[in-house]
Amino acid sequence: MNILNVEKLNIEFLDHEGPEKVVKDVSFNLEEGGILGIVGESGSGKSMTALAIAGLLNRHDMRKSGKIEYKGRDLLTIPREELRSFQGDDISMIFQEPMTSFDPRLRIGFQVEEGLGVHRPEMTAEEKKAAALEAMTAVGLENQERVYMLYPHELSGGMRQRAMIAAAVITEPRILIADEPTTALDVTVQAQIIKLLRRINSEKGTAILFISHDMSLVKQLCKEVMVMKKGSVVERGSSEQVYLHPREDYTVSLMNAIPKKGVRYYRSEDIESDSEIARAEKLNVFVGNGRGRRCIVQDASFSIRQGEIMGLVGESGSGKTTLGKALLGINKDTEGTFDIHDPYPQMIFQDPYSSLNPARTIGWILEEPLRLRSRVDREVRRERVNEMLKTVGLSEDMYSRYPDQLSGGQRQRVSIASALMQTPKLVIADEPVSALDVTVQRQILELIRELKEKYSLTVLFISHDLRVVYSLCDSVMIMKDGVIVEQGDTDHVYEAPAHEYTKKLLAAVD
Repeated sequence: MNILNVEKLNIEFLDHEGPEKVVKDVSFNLEEGGILGIVGESGSGKSMTALAIAGLLNRHDMRKSGKIEYKGRDLLTIPREELRSFQGDDISMIFQEPMTSFDPRLRIGFQVEEGLGVHRPEMTAEEKKAAALEAMTAVGLENQERVYMLYPHELSGGMRQRAMIAAAVITEPRILIADEPTTALDVTVQAQIIKLLRRINSEKGTAILFISHDMSLVKQLCKEVMVMKKGSVVERGSSEQVYLHPREDYTVSLMNAIPKKGVRYYRSEDIESDSEIARAEKLNVFVGNGRGRRCIVQDASFSIRQGEIMGLVGESGSGKTTLGKALLGINKDTEGTFDIHDPYPQMIFQDPYSSLNPARTIGWILEEPLRLRSRVDREVRRERVNEMLKTVGLSEDMYSRYPDQLSGGQRQRVSIASALMQTPKLVIADEPVSALDVTVQRQILELIRELKEKYSLTVLFISHDLRVVYSLCDSVMIMKDGVIVEQGDTDHVYEAPAHEYTKKLLAAVD
């Protein structure tokens, strides 16, 4: 029996150049208690389809047609008040970017239990809090009482994503739409989330619409798979059939873009073994707030050689980003010593959408460091920016665009361009591909490799994806709970891990 029927769904944006159709005649059914995976690149229409089902597409510059039938009602045409009774209760959604979905002014606990306040008004404050703590426990959040009182910015990316999942499942919805719910999570937490979704499906009978660009994850969780390309469905079948015997070349390209376990794509040939660009000795990094000062990174000792790509791997909350920011001087509360032989080390941020100024054009953003330090005239600045845009694979017409007019992959290229404008020797790349689909991921990794050679860069590559790190990095450090537990040549660490935690991470890689 089907719980959801989508028939000939069309979605188009209306602008001065005419309508642009982003979803084209999409039809599918979701069985009661079933799990359907929707796979495709960025811009394929998968998230737009999900947002339409969740009733979250109500922009004035958008036109929708077709039918989305739930409980005998068409969700595209029912009155707004009736639709609200379904949203967050019968149909709930896990969003891809919790930092932009959570209200930064409100504590996590309040936001996790907010759905209960709307749909379970009979519950007391104590009952709602108990339910929120239980949901946090179910998604793998530790120290739930403490997390309950924190604000979104005080959580790591993985912790925010788990809190978002807790908020989505707390009302026990009949349909759960999971839009890239594991994209920014490390492999062990990914496995936990997949296990959690499977348990929700089997124990509660919740039907799940799982949106992802990772075919291996879809294969683990989903019974059926639908592949989308440029707004249309190009292939559909059982997950086993689509994964093992794909009919479309596009489906094959999605699977081939995923870095394979144990496959090397690149190794540096210009490493200067006797020349260090960075060294740390017993480095401690602290983070303080109104509740006290905590040591996040403990006794970190390492060196980064000129010309190498060093991977820094660990689960969410392990201290990877905190260490990277300390090396840049962003986190200044440190003890111990570290030396950087580069006056202008730069960072490529994980989420370029939040790190790029939305009120400024791409040209203005890229020119800013030249205005502040080089003081070159406007014509020279523009020429330098256009040259850099070309270097990172973008056209000159991006100069006058704003960040929200770019795709995720284009924004990440701008973030890379911004880091290179001051010709640094050391670049810290903080999860630069974690939020991108697999084909764009591969493009960005190739771009980093090319730029590394062109500019003789040294790169500290922070990631939770061990397959990506193995494919790119010369050496690797493994971090757990703020401590570097293992480091060395990438081949040696992966082939003969010494620490139990490293063995656990490697075992979780499909």
